[in-house]
Amino acid sequence: MTALVYFGDGLWATRCLEKLLSDGHRALAVVGRSNPSDTSLQELAKARGITLLTPGKVNAEDFVERISALRPELNISMSYNQILRRPIIDTAPLGFINCHAGKLPRYRGRNVINWALINNETEIGLTIHYVNEGIDTGDIILQHCLPMAWTDGYGDVLSAVRDAFPGLLSRAVSLLAVGKAPRQPQNHALASYFTARREGDEWIDWRDSSLNIYNKIRAITAPGPGARARMAGERITLWRARYETAWPAYIATPGEVVGREDGGIRVKTGDSTILLTEIESTKISFPIGARFELAAGPTCR
Repeated sequence: MTALVYFGDGLWATRCLEKLLSDGHRALAVVGRSNPSDTSLQELAKARGITLLTPGKVNAEDFVERISALRPELNISMSYNQILRRPIIDTAPLGFINCHAGKLPRYRGRNVINWALINNETEIGLTIHYVNEGIDTGDIILQHCLPMAWTDGYGDVLSAVRDAFPGLLSRAVSLLAVGKAPRQPQNHALASYFTARREGDEWIDWRDSSLNIYNKIRAITAPGPGARARMAGERITLWRARYETAWPAYIATPGEVVGREDGGIRVKTGDSTILLTEIESTKISFPIGARFELAAGPTCR
């Protein structure tokens, strides 16, 4: 079985490593983020007696030498947050591979599940590719797509991706171990790149279309920060909404509450309406005619 160094963070990285260990592969070390998103990967390393490393600079000469001294056959990255340079990339003869939740060459970069939902995609790509000195630009080993339903939110898609990645990575490592892994260069002319979501990106602009607002709400719902809006001075979180493309389009005042229904409150958008079905508010009763501020925060992408 393959001796590997595993660079990663979070629950999906943990589940993938658990699968590799159950396959019989040997983890020489786990390289975690200095500020992990959760402690699951660290806890797994401790429970299995695997050396845990948290370098401040992964490309520093002394750290590259430390990895080289372990003599890994393969290095794997899963949600690791430092850009890898040539010396660290070259420390294993089978290469350095990365697991990416995007349909490369499209959706390179950060937070691509959120961006795919915002862009109204109907599927999410899972890609395992070789690491080079670009960002998600290396040759593809395996790629698989999962459907995203119209009503799926961020948590739904994230759960499906977490469930699917361990098997895909297991298959890729098995192919690499016997020298049968495919290697498909990416078509860079078809590439798209996305930056990380930042504080302030979550605010709703009610002048936007219902489709865009709907996709934004479902794209950053739990475990994301939730979409934000403001009414009467209160900051309000929008967790869930409904929208149907057949709903009438008409001109009226964006951000105004135009209906109250058993399922939620109906708000006018730039073109149609949207039904807000799960709202976090401490004092607002949302009467008909009440108005959200048009764009209470920075214009959200």
